Amino acid sequence: MGILKFKPKLHPWNRLFLWGFFFVIVLVACAAMSWNSSKPGTADRYKTWHDYGGAPDQSKYTELAQITKSNVSKLQVAWTYATEDEVVYQFNPLIVDNVMYVLAKDNSLVALDAATGKEIWIHAHLQGISARGVNYWESADRKDRRLVFQINNYLQAIDAVTGKSILSFGENGLTDLRQDLGRDPKMVTRVQSGTPGKVFGNLLILGSATGENYMSMPGDIRAYDIVSGKLAWTFHTIPHPGEYGYETWPRDAYKYIGGVNCWGEISVDARRGIAYIPLGSPTYDYYGGDRQGNNLYGNSILALDARTGKRLWHYQLVHHDLWDYDLSAAPQLITVKHNGKDIDAVAVAGKNGFLFVFDRVTGKPLWPIEERPVPASDVPGEHASPTQPFPTVLPPFGRQNMTAKDLNPYFLTDEERKHWTARIDSMGTGLYTPVSMNRETLSIPGAVGGASWGSTAADPQKGIVYIRSIDWPSVYGKVHKREQGGGAVSKDNGGQSIYAQNCQACHGADRKGGIGPELLGIGSKLDFEKFHRLVFSGKGEMPAFAHLDEPTMKKLYGFLTGETGPARPGRPAPGKLKPPVGPVVATGGAPGGLALREIDPSLMNARVQGPNSYGVPYPAGTSAPEARYFIPPGWGLGYPYLIGPPWSSIIAYDLNKGTIKWRIPVGEDRQVTALGGPRSGLLRAQRNGMIVTSTGLLFCTGKDGKFYAFDAETGRELWAGQLPAGTQGLPSTYEVNGKQYLVVAATAPLSFGRDEEGSKTQGNALRKSYVVFALP
Repeated sequence: MGILKFKPKLHPWNRLFLWGFFFVIVLVACAAMSWNSSKPGTADRYKTWHDYGGAPDQSKYTELAQITKSNVSKLQVAWTYATEDEVVYQFNPLIVDNVMYVLAKDNSLVALDAATGKEIWIHAHLQGISARGVNYWESADRKDRRLVFQINNYLQAIDAVTGKSILSFGENGLTDLRQDLGRDPKMVTRVQSGTPGKVFGNLLILGSATGENYMSMPGDIRAYDIVSGKLAWTFHTIPHPGEYGYETWPRDAYKYIGGVNCWGEISVDARRGIAYIPLGSPTYDYYGGDRQGNNLYGNSILALDARTGKRLWHYQLVHHDLWDYDLSAAPQLITVKHNGKDIDAVAVAGKNGFLFVFDRVTGKPLWPIEERPVPASDVPGEHASPTQPFPTVLPPFGRQNMTAKDLNPYFLTDEERKHWTARIDSMGTGLYTPVSMNRETLSIPGAVGGASWGSTAADPQKGIVYIRSIDWPSVYGKVHKREQGGGAVSKDNGGQSIYAQNCQACHGADRKGGIGPELLGIGSKLDFEKFHRLVFSGKGEMPAFAHLDEPTMKKLYGFLTGETGPARPGRPAPGKLKPPVGPVVATGGAPGGLALREIDPSLMNARVQGPNSYGVPYPAGTSAPEARYFIPPGWGLGYPYLIGPPWSSIIAYDLNKGTIKWRIPVGEDRQVTALGGPRSGLLRAQRNGMIVTSTGLLFCTGKDGKFYAFDAETGRELWAGQLPAGTQGLPSTYEVNGKQYLVVAATAPLSFGRDEEGSKTQGNALRKSYVVFALP
């Protein structure tokens, strides 16, 4: 018998319906594919660079596979975009579709064609914008696309398509970040962070930069609605009464203690909706007599429900911090093989040179963490924690002790070597040795050493974490006491000596920059009022110098702007900035921000006049002690050259095994090379980033004017691209029309030698630029 074939007869209308239904399904599938290719945080998150750090998890990882180990040596400059100013940009470019967003031309946000560098629009003169990056967000239908950023302690949104301010955001285009901190907003001198925060859904999760002094602001973690600009939730990092951890502080500490803030990088597990937040030190950084106890959540890794701000778990990595060992590097979200199982983990690197690894969901350490005894403090009223947490399996990535045998063999004279040998032998040294009233103290990796923002990356599925680390000894003088209502004014307090005591460690003896930016020509950028506010309040990583009264500020300003600090030519006076040449669509911040909120004059007057001032008094009714203790000016940052190389390194951890896979110096000091030394890494090599690729490459920037590519498996150098200047900030990678590109901001001085004699750009200011590389 044959097989019966049945062919049902369909009415023509039914056929039409089925074809129509099929057509709709195809359209929906195509639209979904198109949407997934462009929407941040989806399965293709490792093929775009919509986020600061590349993706919500901050891995700096890409699955773009055109550039490989076999062809990376062929990379060449595809195009450049000159910044046309003297600003050192730390900006991480974002790329959405074929549009790149950068900061250039006197802090203007610029949209560029990502394939050619052609300008699309310019939003000019956003003075006060957060330096390291902005946030991109889009609605589900992509009709609303926004760039959201911090500027002058406000939150602002502009249209990512047109570049114009969105005035329906917040109040007349702005949300005031000084509000809702539990303190008088007029007393808030600084709050915005230099790091952009992290987008999750329709929320922007933000940290802050609160300052380093007594009576700084609390470092609350806050989330804002990206459409309305309204506050959605707050997590108190200095607990209020009834909140978990309140008993680890003195009563009412939340009313006067500051810090415990996230000025670094937030990472988000987008699938689980968990935000991982590295927190910094309580303030004042080097004395805790007014904050007895372990001080939760200071120096903790904190896991919050990204939707609500509810605490899920935390782990404190430094108790009662007295060393400024902030956590600021992005926590790395990885999957590792551990005890025969796949574990979703989070790895946290600190300034102290330790890497800690936890189960991402439970917070349980993957390897035991031991509490070990550490030295006590001799400062009256101080009670240093008797123990500190130490990882038991993972070796440290930074040097944690220094003796006279470690002195630099290249940059010290015989006389200096003899001097420092005797001096170091008389110091208190060690990872957790507190500052002292009786002797100097040396700390290593130091207050700006170890891992900082931008210095962590990962291959998430392979369980490999990369850390960019620097060793920078912090040398602290003897601690001194100040009483409220006391303190003498220094008799010999000329502008040059004020600069040497307070500014030179960061900005250099020649004012050409180091940790901090160049100060030559500061008078053409800031009038005295703005200068006074900046120095008094601090900004970003710059601490506040609230102990300098107005006459002292005037002497300092005079030194920087007078004959000894010549203004650079070619820049208009403050307040008379001309829009840059190009397609300018707007100038300045949203209208509501034109008149910035004033600082309460009582805040600047509520302190003893002179360099030995006490500072703003504690609130009435609190139990804080009357006396305060301070380290000498300079924050211990004046001697990075004391220790021998390598000064900056990349360390690769295999967290499946709990071992260091490889370690290499990164960057080359020309003066060391000229003296016959090995590759040394670089002094002052902060603020540099990495990119990890699925093709086994690790890209890294440096302050020696090169952009490096290493074999991610072995650390072997495969390529070094020449740049017109040094770099600060994170590079980005992206694809347009099937072609992969890499972009890096080359706008920083080059840095070689002990005193940065080689601190210059390779060409004039017009050569400072965003440099884009691609294969031929």
